[in-house]
Amino acid sequence: MAKTSLRDRVNTIDLNRIAQDFRGLDPNDPGVWPLLPRVVTMIAVFAATVAAAWWFDWKPLSETLDASRKAELDLRNQWIAKKTQAVNLEAHKQQLADIDREFGALLRQLPNKAEMDSLLADINQAGLGRGLLFELFKPGNDVIHDFYAEMPIQVKVAGSYHDLGAFAEDVAHMPRIVSLQDIGLKMNDDGTMVLNGKAVTYRYLDDEELAAQRNAKKAAAKGR
Repeated sequence: MAKTSLRDRVNTIDLNRIAQDFRGLDPNDPGVWPLLPRVVTMIAVFAATVAAAWWFDWKPLSETLDASRKAELDLRNQWIAKKTQAVNLEAHKQQLADIDREFGALLRQLPNKAEMDSLLADINQAGLGRGLLFELFKPGNDVIHDFYAEMPIQVKVAGSYHDLGAFAEDVAHMPRIVSLQDIGLKMNDDGTMVLNGKAVTYRYLDDEELAAQRNAKKAAAKGR
């Protein structure tokens, strides 16, 4: 039996009959249409219905579902983070208490405004106690920061190299914070050494100074 080729099969389709089925269709009475136009129309209506359902219903629902999944993931991550914080809450409280104690200990090393004269006398006495001669001891203007102030003191002191080193060590071991900065050394003709530099000490601001600082910041912010 001979095989029928694809071209022969196509030729056996009555194209004229198919075209005739689609002519003169009454849109008001599809029930009397031939079978092929009814099938094609049903397929087109079904495809249009699915496309409309996807665009107007399923697509928004899919987007809402994706947003809900993302929100769920964000909430889950927040819950894990808060659970971790809750588990480590006591450790954080202990750490905060340790920081408060360390900060308080450091703050106690800063004199207040009334104690500055005593601190300056201690620095001067540290030099005199080592047999040094102060050629200059001049406190400068305070440099104000958030909760503390710096007081620079220009110093020029003469003595032996060993005594100057002992003086620097005494200043470093004072109960109050004092730092020596911009230090320069030179030797006089008589063999004595001269230390020229700046001693910087610190104090914390009193309530009035803090209030004045806050008012100044508010005034500056309003000025902007």
